[in-house]
Amino acid sequence: MAQLAHLEQTIAAPLEFSGVGLHSGAPVTMRLLPAAAGSGIVFRRTDLDNFEIPATGRNVAKVSYATSLMRQGVLISTTEHLLSAFIGMGVDNVIVELDNLELPILDGSALPYVEAFQRVGIREQRRRRETLRILHPVEVREGDKFIGVYPGSGYRVSYTIDFPAPIGRQEARVDLAAEMYGSEIAPARTFGYKADERKLRDMGLIRGASSESTIVLGPNGPENGPLRFPDEYVRHKVLDLIGDLALAGRRLEGHVVAMRAGHAMHTALVARLIKDRSAWELAHVPVTPEPATERQPQEDSGVAEAALAGA
Repeated sequence: MAQLAHLEQTIAAPLEFSGVGLHSGAPVTMRLLPAAAGSGIVFRRTDLDNFEIPATGRNVAKVSYATSLMRQGVLISTTEHLLSAFIGMGVDNVIVELDNLELPILDGSALPYVEAFQRVGIREQRRRRETLRILHPVEVREGDKFIGVYPGSGYRVSYTIDFPAPIGRQEARVDLAAEMYGSEIAPARTFGYKADERKLRDMGLIRGASSESTIVLGPNGPENGPLRFPDEYVRHKVLDLIGDLALAGRRLEGHVVAMRAGHAMHTALVARLIKDRSAWELAHVPVTPEPATERQPQEDSGVAEAALAGA
């Protein structure tokens, strides 16, 4: 996808995935079904009479170590990796069926989804695609954490993380108009510190985590290496961001800047965008992306998240 398609798309055939939830540890089977143009991404709990929850910011549940959706008390957890794959690969309309509350963690990245899309194909639909074009800056700050989105052509992300050793500071700049999501972002896996494992399990988290689905960080680095990229940690944060911002309902057209942010701040930006209708307009995908200059914030110092920060 050298540039974003002008028509909406869905997967060309159903897909099925099985595994366990990262935090619940519960077994789950998930099916992805082609959906009609204009329907968006809709989650369906087959274990609860096919109860449906659209993937929109209005249905975001409390966010901590993963991004969850809730409607009328029904929960669907850890949606960000699948939503990221949809946005990154230009898939607009899908029904996601699952028989438990949490999506399967698989290998901790979005790569299994990308490979499955490529295997069955992505089908164009007879409806023009719209983007959420940013018209003026929208920012969210919390101490030394920051996220903002600015006007600009295409969809670009600049992300800075600063974690305790052995990660430290990493930066990534990504242009989603380029043909690179599947090879450069999707393979980046979630990560966590071995020293925090007991605390998180006592909190009822990471019950499904394993060395097959998570980069396990000891004092000297990954205990289950090698890394897929030298900067895999920040690439995974970009992956998460793309998935979380998918809850705006459409792919963004603008430049997102994040510093030491996480799921809570990603979804706070979505909430602010939904609330501030003057900040954006619905626009058809431009034929040719043009370079633009965006205002960017001044950077400050500090360390924010730890523990299972990349989930």
